[in-house]
Amino acid sequence: MLDLAAHLPEVHLAPGEAVVREGGAGGGIWVLISGVLRVRKGDVTVNTISHPGALIGEMSVLLGVDHTATVEAIEPSRLRYAADGPGLLASDPAITNLVAMGLAERLRFVTTYLSDLRHQYGDAPGLTMVSEVLSKLEQASGPVAKPGSARDPDPIY
Repeated sequence: MLDLAAHLPEVHLAPGEAVVREGGAGGGIWVLISGVLRVRKGDVTVNTISHPGALIGEMSVLLGVDHTATVEAIEPSRLRYAADGPGLLASDPAITNLVAMGLAERLRFVTTYLSDLRHQYGDAPGLTMVSEVLSKLEQASGPVAKPGSARDPDPIY
């Protein structure tokens, strides 16, 4: 992805500066060149991104929704920025393929994690929704999924 994004302008972030903010408008895509980024959902850190070539903002672009997490630098970071995310995705099938592979890998991780939770804890209190989530992931056939759950049907992003 770094080679495919080499033509994009470079952005430098200091620790604490945000790439995107939860609830902010999507549209652009960033490619991490160097540094470390923290992904937060509300006040909960859900991931750390340090792999050169990692993408930020692609889910918002693909789904046409606002950002669902805040991504901020936790050390000096360099990124490439495509203000026209949809245009970047449409510009080269290799880019689209890399995005699809990255999303598939993340989905595989989440599905494996949920399956492991169910195997370890069964239907223990607080985890009864794991079976339902796995079932819905299995049945999802396109971009019709809406955010939320039975516990929180109308989440605020």
